[in-house]
Amino acid sequence: MKRIHTALVASLAAAAAATALAAPAQADPSDQFLSDLAGAGLGDIDPGMATSVGQQVCPMLAEPGQQLADVAGEVSGALGRPLGPATMFTGLAITMFCPGAVASLANGDMPLPLDLLGI
Repeated sequence: MKRIHTALVASLAAAAAATALAAPAQADPSDQFLSDLAGAGLGDIDPGMATSVGQQVCPMLAEPGQQLADVAGEVSGALGRPLGPATMFTGLAITMFCPGAVASLANGDMPLPLDLLGI
């Protein structure tokens, strides 16, 4: 489980760096999210379902006492996918739909306590 959390932190950091270096996007965030999912090998998820579940990730993380692993588990159940792909999905959703968390990572801050990530 610790390996999944470490991979998520690494993917979030990479996504934050890419977001910081990318030109301002004109596309709908949902369209970009679907494109990012396809690029990660998760393009076979129903687009409506993917967008809906992706947009629920940030509010789930904001719930008191919620842990990243729990959110990834809920995403896994909602999508009917194993925890590994669901964790990747969760990281991409955070990158796209939680701009405050991504901005914090780009500035070198950790928006979520490391103990929530099991690190």
